[in-house]
Amino acid sequence: MAEIIQKDGTWTFDGEALRLTPGRDKNVPLLRREMGELVVPLKALAGVSFEQGKRAGRLRLRLRDGADPLLQATAGRLAEANDPYQLAVESERYGVAEYFADEVRNALLLDGVSPDPVDGYLLPGPSLPVSVSAGDGTASFDGERVRLEWNWKTEDAKAATGPRTIPLPDVVGVEWQPAAGLENGHLRFLVRGAPVTAPPKYDPNAVELWGFKKDPLMALVAAAVQARLPHPCAAGRDAVAQAPGLTKEPEPAGDGHDALLRRLRELGELHRDGVLTAEEFTLAKQAVLRRM
Repeated sequence: MAEIIQKDGTWTFDGEALRLTPGRDKNVPLLRREMGELVVPLKALAGVSFEQGKRAGRLRLRLRDGADPLLQATAGRLAEANDPYQLAVESERYGVAEYFADEVRNALLLDGVSPDPVDGYLLPGPSLPVSVSAGDGTASFDGERVRLEWNWKTEDAKAATGPRTIPLPDVVGVEWQPAAGLENGHLRFLVRGAPVTAPPKYDPNAVELWGFKKDPLMALVAAAVQARLPHPCAAGRDAVAQAPGLTKEPEPAGDGHDALLRRLRELGELHRDGVLTAEEFTLAKQAVLRRM
């Protein structure tokens, strides 16, 4: 077993999974403290690195694309301090951090864990129910429905619509965007049959965020919903299999790259001929590009 204990948190590796426990130091961000301990199975990892600095270093885990609903929902927009897969390391513990990283790397090699994307979540996402108040409203999710309630800071036009309840089957996507500079952020739910035509300030399916302390917690609601939506990679794979004019083919062998290029040309021809819609073409093309 390998373990490293820091003010920022404690990471433990038993050969099969990593336990990431946030520290109790006042400088540990609210989002990480609210998430609590995370258990990351080895098969969810694509790699690990340790970076030394003059005063402090940083351990980083790189997860396989599509393994974690939190990373899927936040799409690389989490601030470094809020990222639960990073650990600040004090300079006198550099040797321990390097040993820890080596132990994880060796386990990845011995188990033959592929760094390729996955088509199903390997982490469960935040526990339910989850509810966060920030910006101009409160977003809650109990596993079956999303609930949006407004506060005194909500724009009158949106507040007039009253509290919003969205059944999970009606949710086709979720967007989380933190505030950046003068641009406000938002948590928006994409609802079937309700095209996005208004900015978050006026959208009854969105909570507007202004960059305050609790804003990052909205990522927990986004991740909890994302974990229960169809996996994006699986949706792309199904689009290739079910698109008109296409049949399932065995995985390409030695000339796999050429076979995938032929598939791309075939998709382009089907789109030009009107057999594939623009949406079907985009999903199918993305699936092929991921395999390349």
